[in-house]
Amino acid sequence: MNEAMEIQTGFYPDVDLQILDSKDNIDEQIKDIEQLISEPVDILIVSPIKSKPITPVVEKAFKKGIPVLVVDRKIDGDNYTAYLGGDNYQVGTNAANYLASLTTSPKRVIEIKGLKGSSPAFERSSGFNDIVDTTPNLKVVKTIEGNWESYSIKDQLRHVLDSIKDVDYIFAHNDRMALGAYEVTKEKKLHNQIKIIGVDGLNGPNGGIQLVKDKKLLATILYPTGGDEAIRLALKILNGEPVPKNNILSTIVIDSRNADIMSNQFDKINQHQRDIERQQVKIRQQEKTFTTQKNTLKLLLVLLILSVLLGAYSIYSGYNIRKKKRELELRNKKITIQRNQIKKIAEEVKISNDAKVNFFTGLSHEFKTPITLILSSIESLTENKVIRDNKLLNEVNLIFNNSKRLLRLINQLLDFRKIEDRKFNLKASKTNLFQFSKRIFKDFEREAQKRHIKFSIHSNNEDLSIYLDRNLMDKVYFNLLSNAFKFTPNNGTISIEIIDDPNTNFVKIHFKDSGIGIPKQELQDVFKAFFQGSNNNKSSSGIGLHLSKEFVELHKGTIEVISKHGAEFIITLYKDHVHLNSDEIIFEPDIIDQSITDLEVEDYEDDSFSEKPILQDDERYSILIIEDNPDLVKYLKGKFSTDYTVYVSDGSNGIEMAFEFIPDIIICDVNLPGKSGFEICKTLKSDLRTSHIPNIILTALNNKESYIKGLESGTDLYLTKPFSFAILSQSVKTLLYNREKLRYYYINNVHTIDAPEGFGQFEQEFILKVNELIAQNLDNSKFSVEQLASSLDISRIQLYRKMKAILGVNISDYIQNIRLEKAKALLQESLLTISEIAYSTGFSSPNYFSTSFKNKYNKSPKAYRED
Repeated sequence: MNEAMEIQTGFYPDVDLQILDSKDNIDEQIKDIEQLISEPVDILIVSPIKSKPITPVVEKAFKKGIPVLVVDRKIDGDNYTAYLGGDNYQVGTNAANYLASLTTSPKRVIEIKGLKGSSPAFERSSGFNDIVDTTPNLKVVKTIEGNWESYSIKDQLRHVLDSIKDVDYIFAHNDRMALGAYEVTKEKKLHNQIKIIGVDGLNGPNGGIQLVKDKKLLATILYPTGGDEAIRLALKILNGEPVPKNNILSTIVIDSRNADIMSNQFDKINQHQRDIERQQVKIRQQEKTFTTQKNTLKLLLVLLILSVLLGAYSIYSGYNIRKKKRELELRNKKITIQRNQIKKIAEEVKISNDAKVNFFTGLSHEFKTPITLILSSIESLTENKVIRDNKLLNEVNLIFNNSKRLLRLINQLLDFRKIEDRKFNLKASKTNLFQFSKRIFKDFEREAQKRHIKFSIHSNNEDLSIYLDRNLMDKVYFNLLSNAFKFTPNNGTISIEIIDDPNTNFVKIHFKDSGIGIPKQELQDVFKAFFQGSNNNKSSSGIGLHLSKEFVELHKGTIEVISKHGAEFIITLYKDHVHLNSDEIIFEPDIIDQSITDLEVEDYEDDSFSEKPILQDDERYSILIIEDNPDLVKYLKGKFSTDYTVYVSDGSNGIEMAFEFIPDIIICDVNLPGKSGFEICKTLKSDLRTSHIPNIILTALNNKESYIKGLESGTDLYLTKPFSFAILSQSVKTLLYNREKLRYYYINNVHTIDAPEGFGQFEQEFILKVNELIAQNLDNSKFSVEQLASSLDISRIQLYRKMKAILGVNISDYIQNIRLEKAKALLQESLLTISEIAYSTGFSSPNYFSTSFKNKYNKSPKAYRED
């Protein structure tokens, strides 16, 4: 049909044919018609997929004044201009009459109907069954409904053929379903028994005529496409000529008697149509050639006129161009000078700004060291319980709390710099939200009691655990609560309420106070950096709420503010962890509910006179402290001197002192004169003399990049200021304890270590090298410690200290033990005499060997061999 319409349209150059195919989807067909109505078109040709659903939109087009030609299938109603199509009722009657003419004996028929709701399916079935009902020798034993495609009826037909026997004919409403029926009968080996009639009678491969010629179908009822008739009828309607309401195309039966004739006729028609198409193409090519030549001639004429005009204009404009060029050169030179000046000023501003920011950041880091000293000193006072007076205890509490507040402000300034540089990484862990909130709540209880503020916390689900970064959310809580206490008068109210809505995946945390509130017109600005409300007469940095919003949004949450009677901040967070990336989740033990222990004078015990064992210098571990802050050095030296031998360096000679004293552990700052702490640590870890010494980095730098840099330098522990001396002291003890375990491992495995694997790679390499040199000189009685140290390229005292640090033994004893272990093996496994064994293991005489062997194994070599 489409092909016939396109061919017919070719005879009318002023007609533009647009074909939209909805692929048997009624909803898409309705959309297509709506689109054509909106354009609008001059005439609408519609072939309905289904009659009822398509009727309203066809009537809409008709009522808008667009002529509508309905083809192939009718709609429900008469609101269209004309109908063109075959008589589907006649198609059904022709099929029934044809079957009736074939036999006088009773025959059983299966009818395969088209798409339910389409007018062709209804009319063809009506015509077919009207004849069958009046014909005694025909009986419809089963009806199957398809959608005009072969696949839609196969399963149904298989089931019917399995259940109904002695079927003689199948009438399918189109050739595609008829072909599907043939394939099913052939599959069941019934194709010679059951004859099939289809509808359409199209020519070409898989067309009804070809199927009849191939004897797959008994017959097909010709249903003319009517494409050319549709175009001619549409043009009549557009030209205002009268046309009938119903235009019916005739149908005939095609069977083996006339299939070849019909096929040849269609082939000739198609050939004729192709000839017409080729002629039309040639005509269009000739028209295109003529048009091109005509346009070329016009263009040449125009170009000639333009060239004359442009020649005259070019002479005139040449002078002006040269003049403008000189002006542009001068202007460009001036702009270049100005640009260079602006660039230079911008670079100077950038350098100045970077210097200010770096100074600000560095100064903020420097604040941490004196705060560390203050907090550590107070911690020492409380640990030693030297404060008895309650008044003095309150003063110490005041110093301690304000030091922590100062530290929090400094950290807040540094956090602001990190937020600006986008250097924060979320480290969320599973946390009981109520216990986390309650722990911070207790930090503010004393302030609330002192000012008679009603301070409360409540949750409707105290067992709820969510994923949050405790460090960042701790800062959010403190910022919100600090603001609440700052702006709430005495005898006011402040509350924390946690609301878990079981119907959503979110939890809300409300911070509400009865303070001065926030002006309504300023609510949208409260989270901006450095913003201060017009009613705020208290000192404030203006970055606390800005940081809080950034930290909450890092959790993919939101924070909002309401101000009616006071202020209310509402934080909304996810309850699960699907919103977080895998690298944003860490494991940390959950928080337990424990009260914050304050400084008390109760349970005081004076242990000032308790006796502690005094260790000799050679029994003590030694610590090298590399730090340029004299107060911190003095503090650490005073704390460690009781139990350790302490060496101190300001950083200028830290490496040299490490090589000289070979300490048991090193505590090192990062910002030092000369080399940084990272460089010192890396140098000591890569040097044979000091590679075994544990290193602790102690610094105010607490960003991720510095932490990674510390690990890369080989540090064993990274502590940030301010630090707790109790943590530092325990860390020193733990590292030394681990070093003792390593030493025990070497002492018990020194003769079986074959390769540097596991922990302590540098130490294992060192021991392997020592063992190798001793083995090479085992029979040399003159091989000395000095020669071994020289071969290792270190001094005798450094060799002594390193062996002492790793194995806890004297190097001379170590060489002697290896000689004796080798001699013991030879006594067990060889036939050498005792004298030969003595000389082969480097002893100067058999008597000396026997004495040494008996001292170690409590038996003489001879007795050992006999045993």
